[in-house]
Amino acid sequence: MSIALLIARLIFGLGLAAHGAQKLFGSFGGPGPKGMEGFMASMNMRPPMLMGLAAGLGEFGGGLLIALGFLGGVGPGLLAVVMLTAIFTVHWGKGFFVTGNGWELPGTYIAGALAIDFAGFGVYSIDKALGWSILGSDTDRWIILGIAVVIAIINSSLRFLPRSASASVAK
Repeated sequence: MSIALLIARLIFGLGLAAHGAQKLFGSFGGPGPKGMEGFMASMNMRPPMLMGLAAGLGEFGGGLLIALGFLGGVGPGLLAVVMLTAIFTVHWGKGFFVTGNGWELPGTYIAGALAIDFAGFGVYSIDKALGWSILGSDTDRWIILGIAVVIAIINSSLRFLPRSASASVAK
């Protein structure tokens, strides 16, 4: 089981870290920070540069934490925030399938992160090597997931706030 968890963590975690690297560094043909800022601005996410960086950091950092098996539910929680925000702002109302820009892919990422999280990182993890059980109990996992949902709702709701007079003039 620990080998299966290691393989799942490496493929899943490093894949999501690469997805975050597209946003943060423009790696692998990604948009980089400026492209993410424009994308976030197009969805009225505010502030757009900060939201783009947060999305990239959540995917990159969360993916690496999962791949390394480090800090219990923190990595899956970071990914849940990013993916739930994506679902609420981009994919909601477009059906399930990714072919229609539905929520299939971010939903699958959330399911994968939670499956790995609740299964535990296994023997071949930094947490296990250090003898840590930090943020790794089921209670911790549920609390982190609850916090992730609240943050995603707040992130998604910020775009509906009225623009300040100075922001309208700057446009």
